[in-house]
Amino acid sequence: MGSIPFMTRPRGRYAPSPTGEVHLGNASSALLAWLSIRARSGTFVMRMEDLDRPRVRPGLAGRILDDLAWLGLDWDEGPDRGGPHAPYDQGSRGALYRVAFERLREAGRVYPCFCSRSDVAAAASAPQLPGEERRYPGTCRGLTSFEVAERLQRGARHAWRFRVERDACPRFLDLVHGPWGAAESPPGDFVVWRSDEVAAYQVAVVVDDVAMEIDEVVRGADLLPSTAKQLLLYEALGHSPPAFGHVPLLLGTDGARLSKRHAGTTLRELRERGLTPERIVGGLAYLLGLRRSVEPVSARSLADGFRLDRLRPVAGGLVADASTWR
Repeated sequence: MGSIPFMTRPRGRYAPSPTGEVHLGNASSALLAWLSIRARSGTFVMRMEDLDRPRVRPGLAGRILDDLAWLGLDWDEGPDRGGPHAPYDQGSRGALYRVAFERLREAGRVYPCFCSRSDVAAAASAPQLPGEERRYPGTCRGLTSFEVAERLQRGARHAWRFRVERDACPRFLDLVHGPWGAAESPPGDFVVWRSDEVAAYQVAVVVDDVAMEIDEVVRGADLLPSTAKQLLLYEALGHSPPAFGHVPLLLGTDGARLSKRHAGTTLRELRERGLTPERIVGGLAYLLGLRRSVEPVSARSLADGFRLDRLRPVAGGLVADASTWR
């Protein structure tokens, strides 16, 4: 499956979730996505992925935008700026997701899954090949129409899963990793509509990127496994996918992916310590191999000549030692 035709002005995006402060790992992905678009004088879109309402923290979306702007990033469309594809928060776009889901259901591409989380966890714990992604074993896939109707009639709680065919293993050319998918197995049947009547991430992100005319998605390498699922959805919904580039993750000194549990790694904490945006960008550029020193540098000055395909894939990730920003 190829990428969508190259537009005169490329359109990229960054889509944070307002469930935690922006840490250095988030900032690194945002910076690279921004650089790739600004280097080609494209349009950069900011979108809030706030579907996980119980985890959304009030006021955090504004803090995220403020921190990213302080770092030196800007955007042409977004929750605070508006634009031709508003609204730019997923919580306000539910009607669009419902339309896409109904298309999938009418085409017979999805089926109801009555498994509880504990059922799925127990099934996923079965032995699999080393390194293989844990897959849903298709427990509800083989239910007869009578069994499904009976459960639906009595109001059994259920989600909806996309039916992945046995030979469905999309391949694509990643902008950082190169050819991807040849050695991968097809993903298991995945949830597209949750039991609480909310669109799952995979559907929401595809619908939004299509509607917002995004032709380049730059994000962390941890989302590589999601790409096959999204490519299947693009095909099922009749759309061409964007180009994808999965960039290196930043790790804490404990070897775990940076998260809010790593103290002293959020932009807000570093700002309050008195670090300048240039210090942070300089450190990130050094870690990512964009510069040979940690000398301060502005985000804007890195854009000239930047090319995503010059990044080198890193197995696991890059350790973000706090000493870099002392």
